Amino acid sequence: MLHLATSPAVHPLFDLAAWASGAAVGWAIWRWRLEGAAERLALRTGPGYFAALATGAVLGAWLAGSLNTLQGPAPALSHSIAGAMAGAIVAVEIYKAARRIEGSTGGVFVGSLVVGVFVGRFGCLFAGLPDRTYGTPTTLPWGVDLGDGVGRHPVEIYESLAMALFLAVYLAGLARRAPWAMRRGFYVAVAWYGLQRFAWEFLKPYPKLIGPFNIFHLICLGLVVYGCIYFIRDRRLEAGSQERALSVHRPDHQPV
Repeated sequence: MLHLATSPAVHPLFDLAAWASGAAVGWAIWRWRLEGAAERLALRTGPGYFAALATGAVLGAWLAGSLNTLQGPAPALSHSIAGAMAGAIVAVEIYKAARRIEGSTGGVFVGSLVVGVFVGRFGCLFAGLPDRTYGTPTTLPWGVDLGDGVGRHPVEIYESLAMALFLAVYLAGLARRAPWAMRRGFYVAVAWYGLQRFAWEFLKPYPKLIGPFNIFHLICLGLVVYGCIYFIRDRRLEAGSQERALSVHRPDHQPV
């Protein structure tokens, strides 16, 4: 068992580090492979897009987090990255539907999102028991003692490592200019986040909502379904646009 020194005071420091490192990596990826994507995003969506994103993220974060912690023995308001992600997606997709905007608009955020989660989860870990994100007891040698003498699953590290794995695969995809990374990376990132977190939720002592599932199981399942459906939808949009391009007639009316 590993003994960790913890303090809730370190969480804001890790939050700042997550924002800073996420912005830096996002900027580096933009310059490397996605230059021009931000400009195209702004032209396609307008300022209302970012207002919808921010509003949805804030509401989703506090709604999901509080629905979980208000069920516990010491009810309190809280926030959640999974809820923020789900809320932002819902708000943005409603905005896009109203504006008839098709295709993925989240590609420029993938690097920042993944790195932000990777760094931010360490803040949850070192914040200790008061953060309420700890894992269930375990006798595994890498269990962590957060100050109460109980070895627990370091679920925060599990999640960070899972997101680091995705980042490596994503960067490899960008290096090859793979369509899934260049065009649909956001959908893949959301589905992967939902899938890996769905697994770790079984190692958390959160109140159950339906059977063995807590509220984050349901949110993460929704993220997986969203990512998969919109990935397939975007592939069809891409194939349709390519077919239309190949149907342009030459002067002799032969397909190009």
